[in-house]
Amino acid sequence: MLVSVCIASYQRPEGLKRLLIELNQLTFSKSEVPEIEVIVVDNDVTGSAREICANIETNFCWMLKYCIESQRGISFARNRAIASVSEYSNFVAFIDDDEVPETNWLDELLSVQKAYQADVVAAPVIPNFIKSDIPTWLAKGEFFEPLRYPTGHPLEIASTNNVLIRAEILRQIEPVFDERFAITGGEDTNLFMRLHLAGYKFVWANDAIVREWIPQSRTNLKWVLQRGYFGWSIHSWCECELYPSIPVITIRIIKGLALIVKGLFLMLPSLFVGQHALIKALLNIYRGVGTLAGIIGIRYQAYKVTHGV
Repeated sequence: MLVSVCIASYQRPEGLKRLLIELNQLTFSKSEVPEIEVIVVDNDVTGSAREICANIETNFCWMLKYCIESQRGISFARNRAIASVSEYSNFVAFIDDDEVPETNWLDELLSVQKAYQADVVAAPVIPNFIKSDIPTWLAKGEFFEPLRYPTGHPLEIASTNNVLIRAEILRQIEPVFDERFAITGGEDTNLFMRLHLAGYKFVWANDAIVREWIPQSRTNLKWVLQRGYFGWSIHSWCECELYPSIPVITIRIIKGLALIVKGLFLMLPSLFVGQHALIKALLNIYRGVGTLAGIIGIRYQAYKVTHGV
């Protein structure tokens, strides 16, 4: 069995190095040890990740493939990764270059896939703050904490920050990641909505944990609210496009307005609870506005400026 671990990277050499070191420590107890190829796609035309990969390859347990995708954009980088997957690969796993997996990460994904005969297995991404002195409101509000489910819980959506997919599914799609999302992000939301619409089985693996390194630049009110707006606008945009009907659009409008009303309703009592409650009320409003914006195709260009993919 061959598993292809795909990593899209952009100017995060230290994060990529940390990730590759941890991938080198993977252990297997529930599954047979698979063949593993790790595919690093450098979306930086200068090849800033080349040296990191070259230095670690000598002592790397697995096969390591490195290539450059010169066309800027997350969709192009991830499609290049898929194009680099070996033709006999059984599974494709995605993980980001600002994350590190637990040693049993891939073992858990594979064992859950086998137990539930799933087409897609998603798992949690736990925040790891680079600066421990984060704002009090951020800690109390748990704004970075993921939703968690029991292992085997059915899902309707997943994300490329921690997921395992049957490779044969991806071979049937061209392109896998829609290039319209190259600068906006949300290409994974679009992909997994399409896969769910096609009837593929999604399940949750609660113990296949990866940890995301959160920089100080994200531990602020602006970033939290922008992320809320962005995520809900992308979801709304994709849903309206993939399920084009008056009832779906109507439901999205109602959801957007309900979120805004909920946020406004919570504003006053939140003043007596604390700053984190006030920000949660604001986040509902931003999510509601994002939902409405997505209906008419307004999307925030998350990768227009120079950020890591």
